[in-house]
Amino acid sequence: MEQQSHEAVLYEKMGAHVALVTINRPEARNAVNGAVAEAIEGIVKSVEADGDIRAVVLTGSGGKVFSAGADLKEVSAGNLNKLIRPETGFAGFVFHERTKPWIAAVEGLALAGGCELALACDMIVASEGGAFGLPEVLRGLIASAGGLFRLPRALPRAIAIEMILTADRLPSERAAELGMVNHLAPAGEVVAAALAIAEKIASNAPVAVAESLKLAKLSADLEDGELQRLSQEAQDRIMLTEDFQEGPLAFIEKRAPVWKGR
Repeated sequence: MEQQSHEAVLYEKMGAHVALVTINRPEARNAVNGAVAEAIEGIVKSVEADGDIRAVVLTGSGGKVFSAGADLKEVSAGNLNKLIRPETGFAGFVFHERTKPWIAAVEGLALAGGCELALACDMIVASEGGAFGLPEVLRGLIASAGGLFRLPRALPRAIAIEMILTADRLPSERAAELGMVNHLAPAGEVVAAALAIAEKIASNAPVAVAESLKLAKLSADLEDGELQRLSQEAQDRIMLTEDFQEGPLAFIEKRAPVWKGR
């Protein structure tokens, strides 16, 4: 297991193809400050450039709060620009272009920007007894880090609007019932559950996973004709890869495929 410390954010390589990223400010409810945003932005870029990493789990330390969002001490000091990176948005993450799947492992609460971090991931595993919330309107703010449009995509529209306008929290169990959360896990077991999903993803053909993820994320925004065209283009690219040959060959030879990612 390879580990790098950015003090406020920890990066660990879990085995050959999975990474674990941990916001490491439990004393501040894993609130995002400038150091966290800079570190996460850099980690995403490193992950994208690392051909060995195929899936990533994002979590917060301490076991009680995934993240409470922006560090209000920095906001009140006029340092909001440090939390919102010019090209990648809040925490250097919410609008960062990514080709590899990220799974949010939400222990406890995911509030405000913390909820938006989870929504910016491709999947969510949450702890039983936890909750999600966008309380920005309580402070005269709005959930501008993606929450205002990603939450209505993840939940029935009326439920999302109620959460946004009332600032009420949504229990993890209810979020799972409504399809926002992929899996629930007992407290303390969320990261392990998320890593298990990441390992499943990492066992599949990397280029096929990346192409599939890209199209799936566009599915709500484009018409079927455009999606069909993009799907065919993706298939054409896949057919030129070594992995396209390896998959059927491994099946015929009754062995596990050895993916090259090219």
